[in-house]
Amino acid sequence: MRARALPVRRRRAGPRRLDEMSAPDSLAGWLDARSDDQLVALLELRPDLAVPLPSSMTVLASRAEQRASVLRATDDLDTLDFAILETLAVHSITRPPGDTAPLARKQLHGQLKDRVGKAAIDASLTRLTDRALVWTDGDGLRMVPAAAEALPWPIGSATEVPDALTESEVVAALAEIAPAERNLLDKLAATGPRGRTRDAAPGTAPDRPVQQLLARRLLNWIDDETVELPITVGQVLRNEPVTHPNLLRPPTSDAVKHTPAEVNAVAAGEVGELLRHCGDIIDALGQLPAPALRAGGLGVRELRRVAKQTGIDEPRAGLLVELLAAAKLIEKGFPEPAPEFDSTDDFWAPTPAADAWLEQPPARRWVTIAQAWLELDRLPWMIGMRDTNDKPIAALSVELRNPVAPRDRRAILGLLAELPSGSAIDAAAIGRALAWRQPRWRRHFRMEAVRNTLAEAAAVGLIGRGALASAGRALVHGAAADAESEMATALPEPVDHVLVQADLTVIAPGPLTADLRQRVALVADIESAGAATVYRIGEGSVRRALDAGLTAAELHRLFATHSRTPVPQALTYLIDDVARRHGQLRAGMAQSFVRSDDPALLAEVLAAPVASALALRAIAPTVAIAQAPLGELLDQLRAAGFAPAGEDASGAIVDLRPRGARIAVRPNARQSYRPTPPSREQLELLVTELRAGERAASARQGQSVRTDGTRTSTAATLALLQLAARVRRSVNIGYVDAQGVATQRVVEPLKVGNGQLDALDPVTGAVRHFTLHRIASVALLE
Repeated sequence: MRARALPVRRRRAGPRRLDEMSAPDSLAGWLDARSDDQLVALLELRPDLAVPLPSSMTVLASRAEQRASVLRATDDLDTLDFAILETLAVHSITRPPGDTAPLARKQLHGQLKDRVGKAAIDASLTRLTDRALVWTDGDGLRMVPAAAEALPWPIGSATEVPDALTESEVVAALAEIAPAERNLLDKLAATGPRGRTRDAAPGTAPDRPVQQLLARRLLNWIDDETVELPITVGQVLRNEPVTHPNLLRPPTSDAVKHTPAEVNAVAAGEVGELLRHCGDIIDALGQLPAPALRAGGLGVRELRRVAKQTGIDEPRAGLLVELLAAAKLIEKGFPEPAPEFDSTDDFWAPTPAADAWLEQPPARRWVTIAQAWLELDRLPWMIGMRDTNDKPIAALSVELRNPVAPRDRRAILGLLAELPSGSAIDAAAIGRALAWRQPRWRRHFRMEAVRNTLAEAAAVGLIGRGALASAGRALVHGAAADAESEMATALPEPVDHVLVQADLTVIAPGPLTADLRQRVALVADIESAGAATVYRIGEGSVRRALDAGLTAAELHRLFATHSRTPVPQALTYLIDDVARRHGQLRAGMAQSFVRSDDPALLAEVLAAPVASALALRAIAPTVAIAQAPLGELLDQLRAAGFAPAGEDASGAIVDLRPRGARIAVRPNARQSYRPTPPSREQLELLVTELRAGERAASARQGQSVRTDGTRTSTAATLALLQLAARVRRSVNIGYVDAQGVATQRVVEPLKVGNGQLDALDPVTGAVRHFTLHRIASVALLE
């Protein structure tokens, strides 16, 4: 076969020059003129456009204009971006009938130049064109129609110079109005800014609520039957950051500066308390699991009990149980061993992972908790608030769920991360900045939400004195290993000594090493915690250590080795006195027992070889205990030639034959599905396929055949493909892939056989393989 060069189509590196094409008269034409890299960037910004694979630019443009897709694409736009969209919308509304001319770029600059610079306008236009929300028509600008519906304020608000009250003026005016007037404003703030009323008409009595509010400029007059709530008034009523859409420059605020070392030290102090309190809650729930509510949460009474037992206030205890549950350190289920008060199906108790977590270095434990908070799709600060039924919201309940909570947290901390290290701004400034950056999300950044989010971030140790700590900055940027290293540096070094006082208190001058902390906590009770922890030793705490298996000699050695002060004689006497009385009454465990009224028969059993295998031990002439389950005890005694009978707790003979194996049915865990956005490589391939489809659609076609599933049409398709392969003619094939997506593509057949077409793809220069029964149509290209 004669060798020949493969026709390779290169990726379009840049858009066509204006002198190479006419101005696009549609969004599809403009998209076709974009470079491959620009199309890939569009699909990265709007991944919903890529699924399923668009068959042509017309399909892609149609999706880009759909309302739902446009609303998603505008979520990240800022106030200036929306001001430009509003300007384009106003141009479309106010131009004369029949005039379809686009808005000139110079005209846009002229309308906004007094409020924002040209460079900022051009940067905003780039963001809008990158998302295909605005497209260029020569030197003019056009907007996809659905973008006007995404405006987060009434049209005209950003393009007109406002005559609005300031925040302080609104607050002062609201303080003077009557309850009926306030109710009217609250209703408009909650349901929508415009309201219809006959009281808006001229000549209405001036003492009517609407007329009073119009006079105070708390309402705007639209017509004789319509009034509108001013934007700033609505923001104050909803406790939102007050920013008018006419302000096209981002708000600025003065930052309070601290040294990074000071910020890190404050954050490290919070981390020490955080880890100690988390450990206390794990211990409390391990000792006494908390019954779960029927709906799955942790009831108010149980949360109060945990808070009282650990000495933590209830709001903080609620936050910590949420974080421990998110980190899988506590879980809802049936614990082992079962609680004595088995009155419910599920309990909240620690998981085995909690034991491993408690053994980790402090910085690593902190990373686990801090990451759990960042990714938590719940709002712990709402615990105790009233729900729609006027009932308190319980910890770990479904009412706290908020899918966008992680995004909101990262937006708040991301703003702090943009500041220099050690710089802090208050919650009001953060709220205003975020409301300007994401006006469609401004209700997520109400003052209450921002303040509580910052309070939680401080409690978790991500910020100190309002500034992002070094470890917090690293974690926000996704560098968990760096965050752990930064926190390890900020936390004080563990100490291996204590100070024993004459009043039987033990002072830990810093965080103790893990081993020493466990042993001191075993023999003493925490009296106060902080930078230095104070423990108190008493008779009960010494007995607890002895119950755990420590001897009096080991306790003396513990304090002699680790106390930097002389061990007081009173402590020595206390340990010896408690140890002398400890263990005089003993209790133990046995899995089963053997009893007989005939001591000789029991002695025979104890002398038999089976006694060793069962670990039989006589505790009375007629009773022996065994360390084997009752069923195994009976089986082995019978195998040894004895004839035992099983009995229940009352001494009655019972049937202990096994009923057969059973497997408990475990419910399938519900897993949420979150589609993974396509990778850049996948998007590049998609654009290549899209270009191929466009080329196929525009190619001139000759002889063609369409497959309808019959033998005749299949034979005709095969014959046409074989002809094209012999004469080296390109064909346009309609192909349906395994996912059912139909596409058109131009290929050059090389070989047809065995149910497969091998063809050269002129776009990539690669040989591709097509299953014949998936080819829907074939047309020769002229």
